[in-house]
Amino acid sequence: MTEVITYAYAVAQDADGSLEEELSGLPGVADAPVHLVRTGHRGDVVVAVSPVPEQDFQEAALRAHLEDLDWLELVARAHHRVIEALAARTTVLPLRLATVYLDDERVRQMLDARLEAFAERLSELAAHVEWGVKIYVEASAAAESPAAASAEPDLSPGRAYLSHRRAQRHAREDAYRTAEQAARHVEDAARGVAVDRVQHRTQQGELARGPGENVVNDAYLVPLEHAERLRTDVLRAAEGFTGVRVEVTGPWAPYSFATPAEAEPLKGATP
Repeated sequence: MTEVITYAYAVAQDADGSLEEELSGLPGVADAPVHLVRTGHRGDVVVAVSPVPEQDFQEAALRAHLEDLDWLELVARAHHRVIEALAARTTVLPLRLATVYLDDERVRQMLDARLEAFAERLSELAAHVEWGVKIYVEASAAAESPAAASAEPDLSPGRAYLSHRRAQRHAREDAYRTAEQAARHVEDAARGVAVDRVQHRTQQGELARGPGENVVNDAYLVPLEHAERLRTDVLRAAEGFTGVRVEVTGPWAPYSFATPAEAEPLKGATP
């Protein structure tokens, strides 16, 4: 028999006690059914959890899995599927990926210890959503072509190469200056509707999907009533900046603003 531990997805508000019934049949990580953990002190703040195989979340196994992008994607999709299902019905505080506890009782103890803080944050985030705003510096067509060098046909091959490299450098510098201007316009537009902002590390490597270099990776907390206005205002503010691409994603559950609880480490495992 495979030993199981408890995977925690999010803390949520369950004001009328119907949330578990509404989530019935929702598959979580490893296709396990999702259920709720409550504390005896108050039942309107809950943690969404499901059982997962212990062997997949022991320290060595988890370290290996985190290098396996296919496995990681499956877990991430299941994790976010549960959180988005919760967010469609109530206010949630998403927990970080691969947050695990020894069992449901340890989750209950954590919830009991942090109950008032969770309840306060849930109240603050009620009727708010998160929007992501990324800004990319795109490769300049002029900088990637030999046009600058060919404009001076009398140059030797060496000098032509240096001239081309200089044109590339100038084009990149111009693109970064333009991106800074775009970022200021976008930030000013977002401030008109957002109540909070988190500046994330820019994405690189496998995380930086799409063309260009990611130079801004921000999250904004926006009242639900102004959610679509943020997208409209940000995209309008970004118009007219050549060589710069602005990407707006959302609305999401407030991942960046949840201040998640830390998981209790397993003996010999990393949460």
